[in-house]
Amino acid sequence: MQLPAYILIYPILWLISMLPFRLLYAVSDGLFVLIYHIIGYRKKVVKENLRLAFPKKSDDELNRIRKKFYHHLCDMVMESIKSMTISESEMKKRFTFSNIELLQKLEQENRSIALMCAHYGSWEWIFILQTYMNNKGYAIYKRLANKHFDGLVKRIRAKFNSYLITTKESIPILLQSKREGKLTICGFVSDQSPKAEKAFHWNEFMGITVPVHTGAEMLAKKIDMSVVFFGVKKLKRGYYETTFKTIAYHPNDYPNYEITDMFLDLVEEQINEAPEYYLWTHKRWKHRDKVPADYKK
Repeated sequence: MQLPAYILIYPILWLISMLPFRLLYAVSDGLFVLIYHIIGYRKKVVKENLRLAFPKKSDDELNRIRKKFYHHLCDMVMESIKSMTISESEMKKRFTFSNIELLQKLEQENRSIALMCAHYGSWEWIFILQTYMNNKGYAIYKRLANKHFDGLVKRIRAKFNSYLITTKESIPILLQSKREGKLTICGFVSDQSPKAEKAFHWNEFMGITVPVHTGAEMLAKKIDMSVVFFGVKKLKRGYYETTFKTIAYHPNDYPNYEITDMFLDLVEEQINEAPEYYLWTHKRWKHRDKVPADYKK
């Protein structure tokens, strides 16, 4: 059934991607009515997450954040589809970098880069970054169940010289690049919840103790990659600005998990500044009742 589903859905996605942005966001507005008012997609999860993260906010404040979040989520869906046909010049106009020179300097200093981010703002268009860099670009992702749509997503990223690799592929690929003396830049979306029983590290996130992904830090240490955080600010509908911040030039100079904790602090700053742009539909705090007995803050 994978191929028939792809054959049926792909033309619809392509036609949507060809819409001018004015009409694209009109479709987004219609999608908002569908998933928020009619389907109620994960509204209970979003409501619970917001209450956990902001216990001092009133119900009215949380409801306003929730509604703004769903508007943004629908825009993200449409922008992701638009990636199929958007031109390089159009994407560069809409997804800008305030200090790209930070990464370019690391590149000039012969450093590979581990680029850490959260599910915040827009991470879908970050692959335009590779048009400014010489380091070969990779992003860690989870392979889609439908191999045809998986191939489509890979082709979209490769259009701008970014390549998707799974967690299992990351170590051999990056180690081989290091042995060959090739610089890389690898993106990690590291804010979601790992399985509690497989977690190496726990810490507070938005005031709640949870298991934390540490793979980006451990891989950066293994490959000796400078660790950089990128934060995204939504300027207005369809326009984003990204700012980079170096977390660790030499990651092995830091105790285990300190880099990960610094990353989480930066993510919290973003969320507190404009919470409506965080991905509240994920059950990020689902393991909060499984804190190990030996955990110390």
